Amino acid sequence: MQNAKITGIASYVPDYVLTNDELSHMVDTNDEWITTRVGIKERRILKGGETGSSDLGVKAVAELLKKTGVKPSEVDLLICATSNPDYRFPSTASIVLEKLGIKTAYGYDIQAACAGFIVALQAGTAYIKSGLYKHVVVLAAEKMSSMVNYKDRSTCPLFGDAAACVMLEPTDEEVGVKDAVLHTDGMGLPHLLMKAGGAVHPASHETVDHDEHFVYQEGRAVYKHAVTDMLTSSESVMARNGLSVDTIDYFIPHQANLRIIEAIADRIKLPEEKLLVNIQKYGNTSASSIPLCMAEFEHKFKKGDKLVLTAFGAGFTWGALYLVWGYDAK
Repeated sequence: MQNAKITGIASYVPDYVLTNDELSHMVDTNDEWITTRVGIKERRILKGGETGSSDLGVKAVAELLKKTGVKPSEVDLLICATSNPDYRFPSTASIVLEKLGIKTAYGYDIQAACAGFIVALQAGTAYIKSGLYKHVVVLAAEKMSSMVNYKDRSTCPLFGDAAACVMLEPTDEEVGVKDAVLHTDGMGLPHLLMKAGGAVHPASHETVDHDEHFVYQEGRAVYKHAVTDMLTSSESVMARNGLSVDTIDYFIPHQANLRIIEAIADRIKLPEEKLLVNIQKYGNTSASSIPLCMAEFEHKFKKGDKLVLTAFGAGFTWGALYLVWGYDAK
């Protein structure tokens, strides 16, 4: 059975930078309050009418095809992880494919909230290992600003917009996605959700008036579960693959809250140089956060580097993934 190798990575963030100072003029907050609690200084926001997650995704995938030299006609599958689809239906993946003029590929969305990228990466790996497809694009595209209530100071400083993606291809080399530990526990429903807009509470004047079409989060509950679950899943995937903090090269957590990241790193006694963080510049970009961080630090990676990725999101859905990097960055 062949391995699924990442042969390229790309990302896109909008030009508009929303700083903590600007937020302080929109809601009762300030730079010190935000930085102290979550470690975020700024985030990117997609501006313009009738723009969606697909517009972010198109930019990232176009750059990925350019970097890898894969022709649009060679793409077999595009999996899009998003909690912010352009529409309830059709899939955002289908819109990205159409905008890129890709007519020969299959595409669908995965909704696993902030854990979406590692869930989609595991799915893409299965297609490659089965021999079904040879070029799989795993995309995370999130226009988080579309679900943020900029009157809610507890959530509006957290989120930003971004997209990032990788190309998966088969290889006989001992590189690529090696293992993943993924979990879902539905008890998380009341703690992190959008209360209205689905089948249970369809959109109505009442749901709009009550601001129920924005992200709702009970911060303390989410913090507690995020630290515990990302920690234990990371320890699990490392243990069953004979890894330790000494033998892995980089640890890349979901960029939700700097305090969560620091708590996990402290508990596993991870050296600072092995922890990759860029939350200060982009905030929480949900499913996009891990590949966005990987794309930023791609220049550090060498072929054979051992990477552990971990994420936690609504559901609750969480897990960790172990991969061996497949190429030296140019």
